Amino acid sequence: MLDPKTIETIADELVEAGRSRTPVPRLTARYPEMTVEDSYAVQQLWRRRNEDAGRKLVGRKIGLTSKAMQAATGITEPDYGAIFDDMVLDTGCSVPWDQYTHPRVEVELAFVLKKDLSGPGCGIFDVLNATDYVVPALEILDSRIEMEGRTIVDTISDNAAMGAMVVGGRPVRPDAVDLRWVSAILYKNQVVEETGVAAGVLDHPANGVHWLVNKIAPHGDGLKAGEIILAGSFTRPLWVFKGDTVHADYGPLGVVTCRFE
Repeated sequence: MLDPKTIETIADELVEAGRSRTPVPRLTARYPEMTVEDSYAVQQLWRRRNEDAGRKLVGRKIGLTSKAMQAATGITEPDYGAIFDDMVLDTGCSVPWDQYTHPRVEVELAFVLKKDLSGPGCGIFDVLNATDYVVPALEILDSRIEMEGRTIVDTISDNAAMGAMVVGGRPVRPDAVDLRWVSAILYKNQVVEETGVAAGVLDHPANGVHWLVNKIAPHGDGLKAGEIILAGSFTRPLWVFKGDTVHADYGPLGVVTCRFE
């Protein structure tokens, strides 16, 4: 495991990389002995640095929960990261493309909690009972670490590649629809690029949420009422460029759109 000084050095590198939009060299190339525990320690310190700078934690993202995403990245276990208040955007927004490094877009469902959730032993019914509503969302992936050859250790350190999220469509209660069968069509510039069904996320998108709750429990952490949880993508990441318009059609749950300027 890495020593505390090295953890601090890496976290500060990533804060600067987010500010300068210049990704740092891959961590696992420089620190081959780095573990998953080290990477979460880096992420926690990076999160504290951002909170000290005035950003407010409003939720969490879960990543790499579907076979589509695991195949796209070569990483076979889920990860998680922090969502800050300035990362949450409304549908129809214009997104400054230069604000992100290698931006990509994913199709997801977001769970908004009405009750706290804690583990260990949290299950899918605990998640559904604690959820106020579920709403369509797009996740914008960002990269503060170079992408070539990344491992789970790199992605966790990089806040699970969280850049921003766009929320829209029609919020629904968790028992109002069969969440496994929520589907979406993802367009870029009026061309269908991806389609997917929410069951691609661990067979039910709520399974990702209770995985997260149990994962953070040993660290004395939990989820709070009012937080928004991105449950994981059920499409492959879509590369976007300046001038692109992205449109996700969730059928009965409405649409989410944004344009990269």
